Amino acid sequence: MKTGTQIQENIKTNISEIINLFLKVRKQTNDICHPLLIEDYTIQPIIDVSPPKWHLAHTTWFFENFVLIPSKKNYRAFNPGYNYLFNSYYESVGERILRANRGYLSRPTIEDIYNYRMYVNENLLDFLNSNGLITTKILKIIELGINHEQQHQELLLMDIKYILGTNPLFPAFLNSENTNEHPPEKPIENYLDMAEGIYEIGYSGNEFSYDNEKEKHKVYLNSFRYLDRLITNQEYLEFIEAKGYEDFSFWLQEGWEWIKLNNITSPLYWHYSQKQWHYYTLRGLKPLGYHDPVTHVSYYEADAFAKWKNKRLLTEFEWEVVAKELYKVIPENANFLEEGHYAPVPRKNYSTQLFGDVWEWTSSAYLPYPGFKIAQGALGEYNGKFMINQMILRGGSCATPKNHIRFSYRNFFHPDKRWQFSGIRLAENLK
Repeated sequence: MKTGTQIQENIKTNISEIINLFLKVRKQTNDICHPLLIEDYTIQPIIDVSPPKWHLAHTTWFFENFVLIPSKKNYRAFNPGYNYLFNSYYESVGERILRANRGYLSRPTIEDIYNYRMYVNENLLDFLNSNGLITTKILKIIELGINHEQQHQELLLMDIKYILGTNPLFPAFLNSENTNEHPPEKPIENYLDMAEGIYEIGYSGNEFSYDNEKEKHKVYLNSFRYLDRLITNQEYLEFIEAKGYEDFSFWLQEGWEWIKLNNITSPLYWHYSQKQWHYYTLRGLKPLGYHDPVTHVSYYEADAFAKWKNKRLLTEFEWEVVAKELYKVIPENANFLEEGHYAPVPRKNYSTQLFGDVWEWTSSAYLPYPGFKIAQGALGEYNGKFMINQMILRGGSCATPKNHIRFSYRNFFHPDKRWQFSGIRLAENLK
């Protein structure tokens, strides 16, 4: 049993680590927004996309509302009205502005929001450096807030891309980068086998994880084969040219109705002009990169493509088993946010592309694991109440912070959503 002194020493060590991570993540969020012009900060073209200004404020509100207001003595809220403006979906915290109305706010200004971020940063650091006031419970909430902000870093890049990518001028967010020559030939389809068996799924360690990754449990899997890489733009283009969007037999009924209602004929950000396909990237409109992993496809499109190929998508359990079979740790050379590409890149050195580049759609619905427990209080609203009508994606993307992802990490979106960096890997049953 640890003594009181040992517990306090552990807390001091954890505080130092939390401070360093907090400062790093908060700076990284600001750095992501640095190329924005002031007019970009308030745009909300669709309900799914939040203005960048809102993300900057909401991630700050999280620390103020869940740490400083309840725990720091004599703390004064930067602006009490911000609770209404920047609460996202926490019913227990109070009323909030409608999600669709986040783009209506010209005030507070972006200067106000950056001042808000500095104010909360200073107060949180002052609180963390106070003597004897910090508990392990408070540190866990701050750690959750840091990971929450990392989620919003990816959301920022998704939303910025949609804001600029739906502008008819296709403005670039970033300068062009020098890229290596693309592989000259279409990659082969090479499938790897996984044996049937009982496997462990989920998280059981001592580091941070979300509640939806628990509890660790066993699943039985039949033998299967999986493609050792992601599907490319060239392969998806073949589906388009084969009139895959015109053949109902490949589509789920909801998916077929969705593409017809919304006139969907290609992935998001693809444009056909001057007898050539182009796609919008955060570096502007470019000729289609044929060997780049296809991205910005919905679950409906991923499932239809798989059926057209006489294959299927992996389940989330199969994906996790494959990842743990191939790797002990997440590969250092995976294409995450820190690489600075902000786009999926062609396969290199026969990598499996399991991590980074694009989130991989799975055929698994977002459901609780056996033993899942919803936490008490407002933070219990973080994941559990969304476990309906959504599909699981795995592996992280080119916009995911590297130290945010885990083998057990479960992302989830409704099947029609595709503004996230989502892609396709094929699988099939072994006879």
